[in-house]
Amino acid sequence: MSRSPHSVSIPAQQGVSASCVTLPPLKTPPWATVLDFLHHRMPAIPRADWAQRLVQGRVLTDNGEALAPDAPYVGGTRVYYYRDVPNEAPIPFEETVLFQDAHLVVADKPHFLPVTPGGRYVRQTLLWRLQQRLGLPQLAPLHRIDRETAGLVLFAVQPSERGAYHALFSERTMRKTYEAVALHRPEMNFPLTRCSRIEEDPEHFFSMVETAGEPNSETRIEQTEVRGAWARYTLSPVTGKRHQLRVHMNALSLPIVGDQLYPTVLHGPDDPENFQAPLCLLAKAIAFTDPVTGEARRFESQRLLDWS
Repeated sequence: MSRSPHSVSIPAQQGVSASCVTLPPLKTPPWATVLDFLHHRMPAIPRADWAQRLVQGRVLTDNGEALAPDAPYVGGTRVYYYRDVPNEAPIPFEETVLFQDAHLVVADKPHFLPVTPGGRYVRQTLLWRLQQRLGLPQLAPLHRIDRETAGLVLFAVQPSERGAYHALFSERTMRKTYEAVALHRPEMNFPLTRCSRIEEDPEHFFSMVETAGEPNSETRIEQTEVRGAWARYTLSPVTGKRHQLRVHMNALSLPIVGDQLYPTVLHGPDDPENFQAPLCLLAKAIAFTDPVTGEARRFESQRLLDWS
């Protein structure tokens, strides 16, 4: 789902872009400093390592300024940090470039490959691979899809044009279509629309939950094919909350095949991957009017979901 792109004020270091995290805007945050939050949010990294990165000027504000080691926690702000490149296990699947011009790159991502650096992945990411492969160090994603999801991802080539393209997502004029495989429930009537409020799970920061309150997410769901106990669904998100499609399908008692988070967390962010059991979710198609060239654009993934 879509997220804001990285600040153009934050340069890459040794071909690796800075990672970004937003400090939650809590009324009474339990963290006094940025250091406290970073250690809590990413405990796999020792507190002393975070402190060293702050001293070295490797934790930055949205304006590219280095944060002091005792910088206070300010909810709602973004923090950028440079990560040490670990000995990453290779992800044995390749992306495909479907389209490239002076403004856009459209990639067809395989399952398991993250879009941007995060967690234990830095160079085993779609962004880093494309920057090196295409010789475009300024390339930036216009939106993101989950590491577990395959399919289309758009990138801006020119930093000055990112805002125009990203507005298509924030203004909801980008038409996105996903495919998923889940149980067939003959008692349900399709098409239907799921609206709910989705927030970060207080127990697992890497997953989301539906909560009471004003809806902030909407997905239109259609059943398009049935094979015995299983069915293919076309999902059209109106909004772009994190894990929205997975959360909405699970809430309808239709968890997507291969989902390791919903309804039960079976696979944490640091657990080894099972490449034999991908999530059956595919970012299949995307259509929009190009804000730079004025052309009507439509792209479709060449990947297929494996029903076996």
